[in-house]
Order: sequence, then C-alpha cells, then structure tokens
Amino acid sequence: MEQHIAHSGAWALAILMIVGISWFLYHYLAPKTWREWASAGVVQAFIIALYAEMYGFPLTIYLLSRFFGLDRGDLNASLWSTLLGIGEAGMMISMLLGYALVLLGVGIFFQGWRQVHRARQQEGLVTDGLYRLVRHPQYTGLFIALFGEGVVHWPTLFSVGLFPVIAFAYVMLARREEQHVLEEFWDEYRAYQQRVPMFVPRREQWREFVSSSSLNSDD
Repeated sequence: MEQHIAHSGAWALAILMIVGISWFLYHYLAPKTWREWASAGVVQAFIIALYAEMYGFPLTIYLLSRFFGLDRGDLNASLWSTLLGIGEAGMMISMLLGYALVLLGVGIFFQGWRQVHRARQQEGLVTDGLYRLVRHPQYTGLFIALFGEGVVHWPTLFSVGLFPVIAFAYVMLARREEQHVLEEFWDEYRAYQQRVPMFVPRREQWREFVSSSSLNSDD
C-alpha cells in the first residue's frame, strides 16, 4: 500500500507528546514499589504505542490494510473513520468523544490526587469527596482517560490490547494497597469497603461523581 495517510510522519510531535504525558504519569502516580513501577510501565507502553501511531507511523491501519482487505482509496489514519468509511468526519466525531472522556478522566484523577495528598499530610483516612463515591477515584480517572484517548479517539492494536492489561494491573495494585490500609485503619476501612464501590460509582451517583471531579470542588 503506497497511499500516503494524513496525520502521520510527525515524529517530533509524537516524541513531544510521549515525553510530556510520561512526565505527567510519573510525577502524579509517583510509583515507589516494584508493583507500582510495573503498572506504570504498562501505561508507559500504552502511551508510546498510541502516540507513535497517532503522529508517527499508522501501523494498525497498514496491518489491517495488508491482511484484512482495507486497502482502498479512503484510508485515514484514524481506525474508526477508516472502518466506518466516513473519513475526516468520523475522525472528528471520535476525537470529540475521546477528548470529552480524557478531560473527565483527568479531572477525576487530579481531584482524587488532591484529596489523597491532603489526607496524607493530615495522616488520616480520606472518605469524603470523590472517595465517598468510589475507593480509588485516581485509578477510575486513569481508566476513563486512557479509554477515551486510546480506544475512542485513536484506537490501535496496541492501545486496545493493552487497555484491559492496564485495568487488570491497577485492580491488583488497588487490592494490594487496600491490604496495607487495612493494617492501619482496620475497622474503619473495613466499614468503608462495605459501603463504597471500588472503581465504579453506583448508577444513581454518577452525576454527583462527575460534578465532584471538578478541580474547583471543595469536597
């Protein structure tokens, strides 16, 4: 397939995005144990694969074109717009939906980080704000942001394949973290576990969860 695909070949931009988002990842997730580093490493691989394809070489499109008969005249670097055959309009739709999820996820992540950082300074257990609705809002925000960017906005074979691996890694990490918290706040945290979901708010609490993700929230 010799057709040039727009939105590819911008390797400088790919490197800039990878470096910038990787800094954000390691600065705010701040891995310490080998389990945290392993989980962050999977996210790092996701970021590299995603932006290398988004702005560099569209490997997913080329592989699908080569082996699944997508070699036609309306190829676009965005997988959704190529599969649906709606070109730039499809890429715009997936971009808007994806970025909406990214903004929501980042807001949830930051608000959760701010609340747990404040609780660590006070050496207490945080159960208010977002933590009143889910026990690990930072990871919920991470999942939403990665899903929005790597599955909705710009899906690739690697980003779609790595997403469930990332989710599994952070579920295991969250369970490990909860064991340590139980050692310090046994009865209090056990009661908290029983009344608050791990990652996904209850159906009637989603609106409150989204509104509480604002960085301007004082909860």
